[in-house]
Amino acid sequence: MQDNSHTKPQLIASDVDGTLIDDDERISDRTRAAVHAVVADGARFVLATGRPPRWIEPVVDGLDYAPLAVCANGAVLYDSAADRVISARTLDADTLTWVAQLAVAALPGCGLAAERVGVSAHDAATPQFVSSPDYQHAWLNPDNTEVSTEEVLAHPAVKLLVRMPGIASSYMIDRLAPLVGDSVDLTYSTNNGLIEVSAPGVTKASGLAALAEYLGMPDSAVLAFGDMPNDVPMLTMARHGVAVANAHDDAIAAADEVTASNSNHGVARVLERWWAN
Repeated sequence: MQDNSHTKPQLIASDVDGTLIDDDERISDRTRAAVHAVVADGARFVLATGRPPRWIEPVVDGLDYAPLAVCANGAVLYDSAADRVISARTLDADTLTWVAQLAVAALPGCGLAAERVGVSAHDAATPQFVSSPDYQHAWLNPDNTEVSTEEVLAHPAVKLLVRMPGIASSYMIDRLAPLVGDSVDLTYSTNNGLIEVSAPGVTKASGLAALAEYLGMPDSAVLAFGDMPNDVPMLTMARHGVAVANAHDDAIAAADEVTASNSNHGVARVLERWWAN
């Protein structure tokens, strides 16, 4: 790989969970200072995350800065300062139903959920996260609305989530991927029995390229940080992709560089090459 690590980047994109925040889901003082130094110098710092827009606010609070964000693994562009969804690429109801039928057949006992977006992060007119009665959540304090499986699939969504506790996400991908081909995009951000389905071609790389275009910047200017398979497309497309030390093997293989872990200021250590406090 070409060494681009000494040229100051113009657009810095960071994954959130497992990368920017530590294992206690906090942003360290050192990381916050490094991000502020980036912004003060006129470069752009953005988020690129599997999180939906409604889960960006705690990151904004931790950074003391409201960045633009690529959300839902590339499906949504979100302006956290204005609390505005800029754009969204969705799966239609027919596609959701088709994928769900294949998932249930290939992964008996799986539960289904869907992420939707409105015009803002907490758009009361749009139920943001709907799940079937048999869906078991992969995180604490879920903010779902439980509905019938038919209702989960009845409206366009930025992500379909397929959940099977006790089964590796990589195994689930292996079972479902041959059935769906390139009709949708499959990925995972945890190996704990949860896979995420997006519209075809939707990845963090496509979302970041769209955000770069929105900003009028070349995507060749990107420095990207990540830790999981859903970060691989972004790490590959970036001029310089950086995996944190705690990253999944696939992310490490895709990166140009491995930095320290998320709990040891990995993102800050790289940014400080150009932006000293």
